[in-house]
Amino acid sequence: MTLFQIVMFVATAFFAFKIYEHVQQMEGPEAKGDRRREPAPDPDALVDAADVAYEAGDLGRAKALLAEADVLSPDTPEILNKLAYILAQEGDDARAVEHYEHSLQIDGGDDLAHNALASLYRKQGAFEKAREHYEAALAIDDAYEVTYFNYANLLVDMDEKEAAKAMYDRALELKPDFMQAKFEREKLS
Repeated sequence: MTLFQIVMFVATAFFAFKIYEHVQQMEGPEAKGDRRREPAPDPDALVDAADVAYEAGDLGRAKALLAEADVLSPDTPEILNKLAYILAQEGDDARAVEHYEHSLQIDGGDDLAHNALASLYRKQGAFEKAREHYEAALAIDDAYEVTYFNYANLLVDMDEKEAAKAMYDRALELKPDFMQAKFEREKLS
């Protein structure tokens, strides 16, 4: 090899190295194998996005987001209750009951979950289970007129009309302009 060829070889190698360095800097750390993991989605952000999807009428998206939030943050009553509500809206009452029951195992003091679960049991014809959950809801919050109204409707289904009248009356004491309760109460007179 001549001196000229050696100089040309070294110059070519030097420029090739400089081009390699430049390309590596342009591509950033990902091109060098330093791939960074995306942070896991925040369950609270997923719940917020699910709320937006629900408000927009997209139950499927809301359910998917809540299911993902449930995987990331299992045993969270808020997530379980919202997922149960959407499942019930879609007609999947059996899975909705499972989610509400799971939520109540974690937080038995949620009167709204008891109320929702009682409504599902009533729909299924499991009247005694429904009664237990309405009574639990009233033991937690005895000033929520909707629970009295719902319980009264159950009592009508169970042909306990006098007890139903008393429940409608209590709902109307708490909210005198509760038109549905007035209407149902008048039907029993």
